[in-house]
Amino acid sequence: MKTAHEIRPGNVIMLDGSPWVVQKTETTRSGRNAAIVKLKLKNLLLDSGTEQTFKGEDKLDDIILERLDCTYSYFADPMYVFMDEEYNQYDVEADNLGDAAAYIVDGMEDQCQVTFYNSKAISVELPVHIVREVIYTEPSARGDTSGKVMKPATITGGGTVTVADFVKVGDKIEIDTRTGEFKKRV
Repeated sequence: MKTAHEIRPGNVIMLDGSPWVVQKTETTRSGRNAAIVKLKLKNLLLDSGTEQTFKGEDKLDDIILERLDCTYSYFADPMYVFMDEEYNQYDVEADNLGDAAAYIVDGMEDQCQVTFYNSKAISVELPVHIVREVIYTEPSARGDTSGKVMKPATITGGGTVTVADFVKVGDKIEIDTRTGEFKKRV
């Protein structure tokens, strides 16, 4: 059992007798109140989605599923195809990837973990840190040195990340895939 606070995207939990894959988590902390965790979930059996809100300390049944290290091969709309070391291919629906789809690019050499439920590939967990190139960002604002200045940037794969003001087009940056946060320029 995990607390709602420990649940991450890609985890599979059991709710009301059905397995649900966590696509997105959002934690809100306020003053004296306990943390609130909002989970965006997708049912593995019915392909339906929902959002649920839990207290941070609520206990949830985390299902241990078979996982396999794979590399990304290609996109066949609406499926992402991954391949293991023995050249077996596994299709994962784009909806099951959630936010991870923004970090998947052609020629990606990063090892991913594909998760299986009843012999069906259901989700993909990316490495914790990945490196991507910035393909578009606004120029830095002159004279704005009031603190930690951030701006949006588009990375290879089409995702958007908030980066530090000194990052420019062509820079390679390290991103934490769990939170989508910019870590450093590489």
